[in-house]
Amino acid sequence: TYDVCEVHPGPNLNMIVGANGTGKSSIVCAICLGLAGKPSFIGRADKVGLFIKQGCLKGLVEIELSKVPDNIIITREIQVVNNTSTWFINRKPATLKMVEEQIAALNIQVDNLCQFLPQDKVGEFAKLSKIELLEATEKSIGPPEMYQFHCELKNFREKERELEVNMHIIEAESRYCKTQKCIFLQNLCREKASSLEKMKQRIERYRQDVERYNERKHHLDLIEMLERKRPWVEYETVRQQHEDVKQSRDQAKEELKNLKELQSPMTKKIRETEEHFKSLDMKIRDTATEIKDTSQKCKQKQDALEMKDKQIEEIHQALRMKKDEEIDRQRKIHNIQKMIDDWKNELSTMVEAENLQPQTDAINNELKKLQEERANTDGVISDIKAEKMNQEREKKRIIDRLGQLNNIMNMKEETLKGRFRDTHSALMWLRKNKDKFKKKVCEPIMLEINMKDNRHAKYVENHISANDMRAFVFESQEDMEMFLMRDHQKLKVNAVCAPAESYAASLPSRPIEELHRYGFFSYLRELFDAPCPVMSYLCSQYRVHDIPVGTEKTRNMIDRVIKETKLRQIYTAEERYHVKVSAYTNLVFSINASLRAAQFLSISVDTDERRQLENQQQDINNTLKALDMRLTTLFERQKYLEHRDNELRQQKKELVERGNRRRQLESKIGVKYESLKQLEQVAINLEKESQQANTKIKEINTQKARLVTELKHLIKNCISLNILKADLVLQSTTVAAEKNRLESEYKVASAQLRAAEQQFRELDEKKRVLTENCKELLKKAQQVCKLSPHQHLPKEFQTGFQALPTTLEEIDAVLNTEKNRASCFTDLNASVVEEYNKQTEEIQQLTVYLEEKQNELDNYKRNISQVKERWLSPLKKLIEQINEKFSNFFSSMQCAGEVDLHVENEEEYDKYGIRIRVKFHSSTELHELTPYHQSGGEKSVS
Repeated sequence: TYDVCEVHPGPNLNMIVGANGTGKSSIVCAICLGLAGKPSFIGRADKVGLFIKQGCLKGLVEIELSKVPDNIIITREIQVVNNTSTWFINRKPATLKMVEEQIAALNIQVDNLCQFLPQDKVGEFAKLSKIELLEATEKSIGPPEMYQFHCELKNFREKERELEVNMHIIEAESRYCKTQKCIFLQNLCREKASSLEKMKQRIERYRQDVERYNERKHHLDLIEMLERKRPWVEYETVRQQHEDVKQSRDQAKEELKNLKELQSPMTKKIRETEEHFKSLDMKIRDTATEIKDTSQKCKQKQDALEMKDKQIEEIHQALRMKKDEEIDRQRKIHNIQKMIDDWKNELSTMVEAENLQPQTDAINNELKKLQEERANTDGVISDIKAEKMNQEREKKRIIDRLGQLNNIMNMKEETLKGRFRDTHSALMWLRKNKDKFKKKVCEPIMLEINMKDNRHAKYVENHISANDMRAFVFESQEDMEMFLMRDHQKLKVNAVCAPAESYAASLPSRPIEELHRYGFFSYLRELFDAPCPVMSYLCSQYRVHDIPVGTEKTRNMIDRVIKETKLRQIYTAEERYHVKVSAYTNLVFSINASLRAAQFLSISVDTDERRQLENQQQDINNTLKALDMRLTTLFERQKYLEHRDNELRQQKKELVERGNRRRQLESKIGVKYESLKQLEQVAINLEKESQQANTKIKEINTQKARLVTELKHLIKNCISLNILKADLVLQSTTVAAEKNRLESEYKVASAQLRAAEQQFRELDEKKRVLTENCKELLKKAQQVCKLSPHQHLPKEFQTGFQALPTTLEEIDAVLNTEKNRASCFTDLNASVVEEYNKQTEEIQQLTVYLEEKQNELDNYKRNISQVKERWLSPLKKLIEQINEKFSNFFSSMQCAGEVDLHVENEEEYDKYGIRIRVKFHSSTELHELTPYHQSGGEKSVS
């Protein structure tokens, strides 16, 4: 919900109030985690990293606790990546233990549901047993010594039980022994007469016991000797394994050495093969380069031969052109001579030209006037065309801009259609039926509003309700009623009526300049444009002309802004503040909410610009129409002038031709005689030209023969080089195959070498392990025989071991047999008197112990009475206070509730508890608060 939040709680009850998702639990979680609480105390997540805001890598909680003489500031920084925390006390690094000590000193218990009850733990509070509820109450609101006294009482009672049980056991044993002694003395007196016989029997019985005792001792000695030999047998077994493994390892080492020696010649041969392969590859590349050069030379020779053929063809072509040129000259001479003859015949028949000058002058004058008028007309047409081009360019620019604005408008309409389909359908109907309304009707406000800066759209959208954003605005109440009663009666749309008196130009309560020092830069009305009815409605309904918009600077000094400006609504960079005054206490309080991102107004269209462009387009269309009419008239006049000009020129041409025809014919005849003379002078000698061409062709053929010879030698050289290259490629392929074969063999040998190395390492590791085992087993065997590390096995042990089994299985079998035999000898006592004295001494020791425990028990009982009095009286008073307030609270809700101290046995202090009983309905009785009987709401209220 927020990135940074600072809370200043007071010394008594603090309440955090807000709608769902506004961050109340974030503050509660921060208090718990900041006071060394575990995530399990909150019941929301099992890792501290999950409490950090999504998208952040770390979070920080800083809590300042009131304490005399100086406050304590506890800071916890939580890392998301590895769920670790860094602690600080008064800005200095600290450990979790140091923080817990400081918190415990202030009696803060975030794990106690009676002192800290998160929302998700309400159910767990109802699950607390009476005993747990009592202990939690003592810890949270009782004096510090109350819970200590309770613990002491429980410890005293437990100790008292132990003492009583021990005393009963000791007294029973003492009575039993005295009874036995009395019976023994009575029997001794009655049987004095037969004492001798009984002594014999007792001696016989003692002799049998001694024999059995010695036999048992023999078995035990044998067991001891077997247990001493067994570690030596184990050691010898492992030592033999060590020797076998050592021998195998030495063999593997020798095999590894042989494989390495065999691999060295193979490596050398592979290297030599690679060098041979590289040498052949180099020769192949050199030969290929030489073949390429020779082929290039062959191509050059072929190109030279083709060039010679072209030269011969050019010579033939030049000769043909000479022949064609001579034929053409003869034809021209014939034609010119014929033309001269025709013109002479025409000249001989012509008369003298009449006087045509007056007619010619009149036509020239009229042509001059026509040309002047045509020039003027052309100038006017050029000007009109230029004007038309300018108008068409401007029209194209306006159409393009209108297209852009329409695209933006379409985007806004698509948003409206997707979110409010009924409103969009009504909009389509309105556009088709605007003529039915008397006054202006504005489309939905979200389409009419155009932001001057799209970044400010969020302020306007958060201020205007969603219903009004899609509302149509009418200037007439009658029009609005007609719109709402239209054919589409099933559509759900919103419509509002603008005030009769316009509020669009309303002034704010103070100039914005007075608020600049608080970070305000504008009122809401100045952030957007809208038609007059829409702006009037927004100023009247939402007072957009008097709602200031501020920056982050405003947010940082919000308390001062609220106090000094007395503003009721404020916008900062990312939040909206609503300031109210309590009707009861006259205290000022504010409600803030984060701004939602803009959804409708982030896409804006400048309607003024759009109307202006449409008007300009209409004007341009009218201008173009007028220009086209003028051009049509001018084109018709221009066509007439051009036709008249052609007629006059034709008349003039006929007059000129009539006057100049004789002079023209005489001039033409003179010119043709001159041309005829020139043609006769440029005659071509075709025989000479043919001889020169043959000479040149012969010389070129000689050059061609020389080029063909050189080309033949080059082709032979190229063939030999290709044969050499093929031979080298075959050799290279053979060497490559040999190289691959050697590399394959080398891989196999390398695999064998690696396997041998692995086997050697495994055997070497096994040898090392067996060596360690041998040392351990030797040390164990020496310890069993109580020998020093460098001391050899004594001869008596060696002699004794020779008669014993030699394998572990045999030793274990004999050990089991001897232990079973030894276990058969039971009830063997060294002396009856020794046993009696031993029992008498034990009875005396127990009697002294009983007296000490009796005194200790008396002291415990006195201490219990004192501690109980100091604990129980304050506890009863505390519970009575809780019960009184609890009952009053429930009475205020027309319900009933009681809290009392529950006691089953006054001496069983660990069974004391607090019982909560509630009644929410008048028809029911008081019931104990349990996790199952009451509803969830009843448990939360309780």
